[in-house]
Amino acid sequence: MASTIEIAEAEVPPPHKHPYHLVDPSPWPLVGAFSAGAMLFGIVLFAHYGTHWMFILGLIGVLATMALWWRDVVKEARTPGLHTPVVRIGLRYGMMLFIASEVMFFVAFFWAFFHFALYPEHVSGATAHVWPPAGIHTFDPFGLPFLNTMILLLSGCTVTWAHHALLENDRKGLIQGLAITVVLGLLFTTLQAYEYAEAPFSFHGGGIYPSTFFLATGFHGFHVIIGTLFLAVCLFRAIKGHFTPARHFGFEAAAWYWHFVDVVWLFLFTAIYWWGAGEIAAH
Repeated sequence: MASTIEIAEAEVPPPHKHPYHLVDPSPWPLVGAFSAGAMLFGIVLFAHYGTHWMFILGLIGVLATMALWWRDVVKEARTPGLHTPVVRIGLRYGMMLFIASEVMFFVAFFWAFFHFALYPEHVSGATAHVWPPAGIHTFDPFGLPFLNTMILLLSGCTVTWAHHALLENDRKGLIQGLAITVVLGLLFTTLQAYEYAEAPFSFHGGGIYPSTFFLATGFHGFHVIIGTLFLAVCLFRAIKGHFTPARHFGFEAAAWYWHFVDVVWLFLFTAIYWWGAGEIAAH
């Protein structure tokens, strides 16, 4: 009898006369879009009015959509004949384009930050054209932000270790690397939540600096949470033996996303925490 790996890696003809996979009708894109919209609207309501019910409602919808949609996608990936070589190429292109769109998403935040940092005279209501604005006490970049930088860089190493272990068919190394990466992601989120709690400025009425700071770092933190969940799903799948050296795009996509999160944080640390708070203020 063939081994599990041989069965998983065997190419099964698609159920149609073409190599493409026609997905079944699904409610999750529509439900997820409405849930995400409610969650983001809830963030706006919380930031300006202190109400949080809309955010909680949207968050529950997003988490439920993620769980149920991931369940369907994993089932699809495990069904022989659906993910043909052509489909797998399409999935890779799709993930690349998704990450490219996320890059442009953060470009907008960096653009806003550098606009006001390099041209502080454009800050509305400012009496002194300096950056950071007068009265803003910034974080020490080599305190908690630097620790978080080291944590994310280490997590990039552990997820790469897990990837290489998978390619070598080392299931134990794969599980250990993924588990450590998930723990490091949770640690980063915990430390950033503590940083926000101890921040010397607040989002409410703080002006342009807190707005750009919390939007850029907050959305990055949201991406870290998403990436941690992504890797946690991969960890459970690895424990169940879903991945093989030849077929593991689900894990590969999670690793790409995690490296993207790492790189964005390096730019955030350099531009906002270090350069923005120290070098510009010094001049």
